[in-house]
Amino acid sequence: MHAIGTGSRERVVAVDPYAPFPVSADPGRWSLARTVVPTGVGPVVVHHRVGSDPMLLLHGVAGSWSTWTPLLQAAGGVPGRGLVLVDLPGWGSSPAPAAPLGIDEAVDVLTAVLDALGIDAVDVVGHSMGAFVAMHLAVRARGRVRSVALVSGTTVATAAAARHPWRGVLRLPAFALLRAGLAVTRETARPVLRGLARVGLLPLLAAPVFTHVRHLDRSVLDAFVDELRPTAFLGAARSAATYDLDRWRAVTCPVTAVAGRDDVFARVSDLDALGALLPQVRTVLLDDCGHFAHVEHPDAVARVLGIA
Repeated sequence: MHAIGTGSRERVVAVDPYAPFPVSADPGRWSLARTVVPTGVGPVVVHHRVGSDPMLLLHGVAGSWSTWTPLLQAAGGVPGRGLVLVDLPGWGSSPAPAAPLGIDEAVDVLTAVLDALGIDAVDVVGHSMGAFVAMHLAVRARGRVRSVALVSGTTVATAAAARHPWRGVLRLPAFALLRAGLAVTRETARPVLRGLARVGLLPLLAAPVFTHVRHLDRSVLDAFVDELRPTAFLGAARSAATYDLDRWRAVTCPVTAVAGRDDVFARVSDLDALGALLPQVRTVLLDDCGHFAHVEHPDAVARVLGIA
């Protein structure tokens, strides 16, 4: 890998193998303990490990704690550091709350998790929706967030598409069409996806999300199907539509934003837009990469985050 300066943005050309690691649901491999934390919206499942300089990893709308395992493998398990991997309410093994989770409620959940684990401060890494939540955590709990890393974050363009759905069809069609489709099908979408997987058609549906869908380990696509939560996705989109991104100007900790050039759920221009909101942000563009940078190029992401 080498970095090429393009103005204030780093362009990273990844020479590592594409999507080299499977998604694993074995927490023992990284000495993670499973804990259920009571919160104001219900119990939340957390996989964690005690250690110095803990990292909090937040999944996206088609993810859970296990979505991060390719990055953990690329980073050799991040030895010596504490890890906190949360299944947000309604995702993974955490039961769905009575109403879709709003972004303030998500931050309240994370604060309850950190309190329960006795953790004062964390470095936060968020993917997709998790990146949005990570930024709001840095707004609401500035003293507890040492740094934020946005990995394939759905940020500025996604919020605009959520606020203006018809414009979103033109500017961010994958997000707008997925939102419209799930608004109609809701939870029936999940058995449909499983049916497509059984007859071998899932790669066609997932192809826009990953740059080289045919190169993925089967575990990645299985997780993609299992972890998609239509109702929770629609709730997250509603939260993004009403969120004031100017609140992020209050974030004073270091922020790194990593994006894939082929991402259909975000735009490359988001990196420049984040630079306008956060003058000190470090932005990195990954070639040959879609919406799951930590799965498609985990070695490059690990190096960018300084955990390789």
